[in-house]
Formats: sequence, C-alpha cells, structure tokens
Amino acid sequence: MAATPSSSTLARLQQLIVFATVGLFAGWMAWSWGRPGWAVAVGGVLLLFGYALVLGLEFFAVAHVNRHDPAPQATARTLVKAWWREVQAAPRVFSWRQPFRWWCLPDDHAAGATGQPAVVFVHGFVCNRGFWLPWMQRLRSRGLRYTSVNLEPVFGSIDDYIPLIDEAVRRAHALTGVAPVLVCHSMGGLAVRAWRAATPDADNLVRHIVTIGSPHHGTWLAQFSHVPNGRQMRQDGPWLRALRQLEAQRWPTGTYAPFTCWYSSADNIVFPASTATLPGADNRFVHGQPHVAMAFADEVMEGTLSLPALQGGLSP
Repeated sequence: MAATPSSSTLARLQQLIVFATVGLFAGWMAWSWGRPGWAVAVGGVLLLFGYALVLGLEFFAVAHVNRHDPAPQATARTLVKAWWREVQAAPRVFSWRQPFRWWCLPDDHAAGATGQPAVVFVHGFVCNRGFWLPWMQRLRSRGLRYTSVNLEPVFGSIDDYIPLIDEAVRRAHALTGVAPVLVCHSMGGLAVRAWRAATPDADNLVRHIVTIGSPHHGTWLAQFSHVPNGRQMRQDGPWLRALRQLEAQRWPTGTYAPFTCWYSSADNIVFPASTATLPGADNRFVHGQPHVAMAFADEVMEGTLSLPALQGGLSP
C-alpha cells in the first residue's frame, strides 16, 4: 500500500501566498520610504495582519447567529479571547505547517500486530496533513501509530475524497491488525461520514470516529461559498440531506453511536454551534475555543487520546 501522501497542491498554493505577502510587504516599505511613519505602519500592519480583521468579522457573525442556539452562549469577552487565539493559530497552520512542513512527519508504514489502534487523520477545508503535526508529535511520543490524507482536489466535491479516506483507513488497519480511530477536523468529519455511508464494511474497518468542529448540519458561512465542497456544507443543503437519508437507511438505530463530536460556541467557521453535533453521539462542548485553535486545545487532544477506543476498550 502507498504511504504518506507524496504531493500537495494546497502546499504550493499557500507557499505562493506567503511569498507574495512578503513581497508586497517589502514593496510597500520601499515605496512608502520617507512618508509619515503612521502611514507606513498602517500599510504594513494591514498587509501582514489583515486576516485578523476578517476573523473579527467572523466573530461578529458568531455572536449574532448563535443567539438562538441551544449551546451555552459565549460572552463578548470570551469571543475576544477566542479571536486572539485564532489570530495566533492561523499563521502557524496556514503560513508554516501546511505550506512548508506538511511532509516532515511521515505516516507510519511498517506493519506489526500491536493490538493498539492506529489513528487516521482527516483534515478540513483548505487544509492538508500538515494541519495535524502537533497531534503527530504527541502520538509519536506515546508510541501510537497513524496515517493521514491530503484531501484533493482542494475545491472538489466531498465525494471525491472517499477513495483517499478508504486507502488511509486500510493502511491504518494493516499497521496494527485492528480497526483504527478516525480523528477529523471541520469538513473532514463530513468526508468521513460520506466514506462510512458508501463503504459496506465500514463498521468492521473503523473503531471510533472523532470530529472536531465539523459542520454536520452545515454552517452559516457556507452560503457565501461557490466551490463544490463549500456549497455542500450549506445548512440543510441537498448534499447533506442526501447523506442523512443514506445514513438512516444503513443504520436505522444508533446511526451516530460511533461518534465523539467536539464543538464550541466560539467556533468562527462552523456555526450555529450545535451544527457540529450529531444525535446520539458523544457530543462534547468546549468552552471558548475557535475553529482552528480548538483542534489543538489540550482538552480536545487529551480528551480524544484518553477515549476507550484508543485504549483498546471498545470493539470495532
């Protein structure tokens, strides 16, 4: 079986964005030399940290949309703190790990019947396997094994990712001889649900599924997307309705019993907050964590790694 994904179109795209941003910043500084210091500073800050303004708009939307959601409400202070966490987390992921470090910790490949489940990492929208580097480091330190995917085409249909997930799941099963645990962020949770619904032996191949900030019922922001996978994440959209119907046919009872779903009322991408939960799943609320940073919160990482499924306590 193939090992670590060998290419990433997204990494090349994000490298280009990083280099273009640095070039624009250098050009601005050269062009504005001799002008008032405040003007130079404002232009430089906007070029390097303009994304923080976009994040701010997202959190304003969160405060408005979540008003009628049953999840515990985030206060204004909580949202400001969440915004600051996301301002710090975003460049680490999108300007460093994914464009430049996505390959640095390869998947495990040497098979051996350890009896300890491996982990399959499935990232979300506009991400690659580099997203999971902190998780990979933690698993390596504990002797746990893992496989991963790069979900491409980046802006394709979620259904296009089914073969990629299937291959990673079967690699993980071959590593240890037991069914793996899937850990998914954002859109990755929907991709895994699509894989599970389309795979006849899915229940034998997977031990447990963990989703972190996944738009299981769509997200308010998706109404502004015009790419295929973005449109599929629209609230109560046709793709999500079809997926729910297929799941209900496959599993009339206990449809989502194998799932643990982490969600937050400070999630700035997947909201209303309860859209990241599933009926009958082990839904776990995280206080004050935004979309990207939530995946690396100790509560989420340690809570996931301490699940019985990863301790060998659950049957596949």
